[in-house]
Amino acid sequence: MSVPVLLLEAVGPESEQLARTAAASSHRVHAVTDAATLTTYSGELRRLLAGCLVTDFAQPDQAVADITSYGRRIGVQALLTVNEYLTDLAARACADLGLPGNDPERAPAARNKAVMAAAFEAGHVTAPRTTIVSDLGELRALDAAGAVAFPCVVKPADGAGSAGVTVVTSHEGLEQAWHAARATRAIYGMPRDERVLVQEHVSGHEFSVESVTQHGVTTHLCITRKHTTSGIHRVELGHALPARLPAAAERALLDQADRAIAAVGVRNGATHTELVLGPDGRCTVLEIGARLGAGHIGVLIQHALAIDPWRTLWDIALGHPATFAPQSGGYATVRFLTTPCAGRLVAVTGLPAVTTTIPAVRVRAAEGAEVGPATSNRGRLGHVIVTGHDARTVDDQADRILRQITVTVDPGSRT
Repeated sequence: MSVPVLLLEAVGPESEQLARTAAASSHRVHAVTDAATLTTYSGELRRLLAGCLVTDFAQPDQAVADITSYGRRIGVQALLTVNEYLTDLAARACADLGLPGNDPERAPAARNKAVMAAAFEAGHVTAPRTTIVSDLGELRALDAAGAVAFPCVVKPADGAGSAGVTVVTSHEGLEQAWHAARATRAIYGMPRDERVLVQEHVSGHEFSVESVTQHGVTTHLCITRKHTTSGIHRVELGHALPARLPAAAERALLDQADRAIAAVGVRNGATHTELVLGPDGRCTVLEIGARLGAGHIGVLIQHALAIDPWRTLWDIALGHPATFAPQSGGYATVRFLTTPCAGRLVAVTGLPAVTTTIPAVRVRAAEGAEVGPATSNRGRLGHVIVTGHDARTVDDQADRILRQITVTVDPGSRT
């Protein structure tokens, strides 16, 4: 049955897939965005939409009022977002409209890292020791008192995509990391939380748990192995799923994910929980998002597990029973293209052809664009997805493909 549905932000890979999925089910898809972002909507995306509400996300209370008024006017039956910055607005709007959503009182804990740290402590989630700092003088005083242990992680309270996150190894790098955290800006001109987190650095292998929750009952779809850079910036260079781990390690990851999901009040929808598994088997939750994992994780789930995550999310949002049975035996990985050089992008060569086992190859940076070493996920230049049935074979193929790709940058063009 065709019904009106509302998507908080329709631009972006995951959001556009949600719009296509709803339209393919003959639902009337309405988007909510701001005036500046609307100008970036492609003709294809606009054709998918039955309507669009333009609001000002920088005024959250007014934005929620606009969304609920618009939703009532169109008779909306479901409201969704996979945009990191809009998950708490979605929870508030769902509550006002009487639609399946998350706890609006606790939803900010899945968006703001300072609020998240307090929620994790209250919910007995194993998380890094965290100190929240309001100004540079406070940070200097903590450091002078020997209250900052190195290495540590410095990050903005309300950042996303690893922007403004620095691994600090000595006193000398602490103030620069503070300034990097404070320099990040939220999209849509949203109000900033100027606080900065100084966290314990946790060593080990990084994973994420991809989950869906309906009526407070959570199903974990898979565990994802993460490939990240080393050094002071920890940019995600790839994801691979499902990670196959010893039973004890899997139980530890899923147990902490359950605790984190409950702590931030997720009742309906997807979650992406980022964790570190230490060499001693200790599992630590770094962050959680009340959304589907970005970085093409949804596409990997489709190929490896034969689950359509976007249809599942719409079923949950519509209040329909979400039924899915992950298939075993599949495996998929995405690897991102980066460059260590700063300058003008001349060319990306050696890209593979799209095949049944290489379903996606894309360069997102245009020739002539100014590029540089990735200090956040936004610095990635493109990606390749590889799928198959044997994890080692797929990973080896992905590694070979990356070695064959050349990113040519002209450093002399910098101004």
